[in-house]
Amino acid sequence: MMDKFDILYQDAHLIAIHKPAGIHVHPTGLSKGEDSCMRILRDQIGRWVYTVHRLDRATSGALLFALDSDTARRTIELFTERRIQKRYWAVVRGYVKSAASIDHPLREEPHKSPAEAVTAYKRLAKTELPVAVGKFPTARYSLVEVSPKTGRKNQIRKHFVHISHPIVGDVRLGDGKHNRLFREHFNCHRLLLMAMSLALAHPVTGEPLTIQAPLPDDVQHLFRQLDWRPEIRF
Repeated sequence: MMDKFDILYQDAHLIAIHKPAGIHVHPTGLSKGEDSCMRILRDQIGRWVYTVHRLDRATSGALLFALDSDTARRTIELFTERRIQKRYWAVVRGYVKSAASIDHPLREEPHKSPAEAVTAYKRLAKTELPVAVGKFPTARYSLVEVSPKTGRKNQIRKHFVHISHPIVGDVRLGDGKHNRLFREHFNCHRLLLMAMSLALAHPVTGEPLTIQAPLPDDVQHLFRQLDWRPEIRF
């Protein structure tokens, strides 16, 4: 059981952690009895923390909390007003374009109408593996840097499925054959979606703030196996 996180940034108002894959941001009735980032971080620093944005349970990376209710309100406003720049890295099936924007409305709940959703991306690397998958003799993959312009539920995952390039390791929306390849050949059992950075004007001081997460060790190992050496620079 995890008992502490790597802290990426902390001041009197905000704290950011490196969230591992496989843990919820906050307690949820969907997974009763499971631990959460909120609880662990609260015990780690000995004070209450306020959720200001979320990452999927399966996603790792930079996760921001506020340390008081006023800062939480201000930070949530920044997210709502799209004044925070979020960058992710993802491994997707196939060769994507060198750069593009996915503009496709998404329905967040079954009873709601589709809402505007826009995701920009650029390709950082690609590879072709001599492994047969389905009817194809080889398997192709791309590493992409992703910048969501809106914040819909599961937006990045849904958008890459929409363009027929699902994220590797997505057990709900992705391609099971390729997920199995990564498990069997690379011992990779996670969603390959990493929240790499957040850039914002500090909600209290107004000063520019960039919070950057490192690549997890298991992802670094995978990239070495794929002969990918992308530069982390935001």
